Amino acid sequence: MDPNVMSALAEPNRMRIVDLLRERPLTVGEIAERLQLRQPQVSKHLRVLSEAAIVEVRVDANRRIYKLLPDPFRELNDWLENYRVIWEERYNRLDDYLQKLKDNQLQEDSKTD
Repeated sequence: MDPNVMSALAEPNRMRIVDLLRERPLTVGEIAERLQLRQPQVSKHLRVLSEAAIVEVRVDANRRIYKLLPDPFRELNDWLENYRVIWEERYNRLDDYLQKLKDNQLQEDSKTD
């Protein structure tokens, strides 16, 4: 997992930009307007996202259009999958334990009836 990706995504405004770009490619101005941020702020965040290879820019006349790149998110998903497996195993063990407690309680209740 590229630490630059994690670092870039750790900032809330950059995550908001990524969320917007999930819908479709946008210009800097569109992002600034939708997030109610100043254009220089958005440009700074987009530069960080670009340096982390999270977004790419296409120049169209005097507009810069940004879109998400899929590879960093695939890599992040693969990295997280290892932890999902661990948590699923833990939840399954917890389910088994809770079912055992429930069964024991039902047995105790049936003995007292």
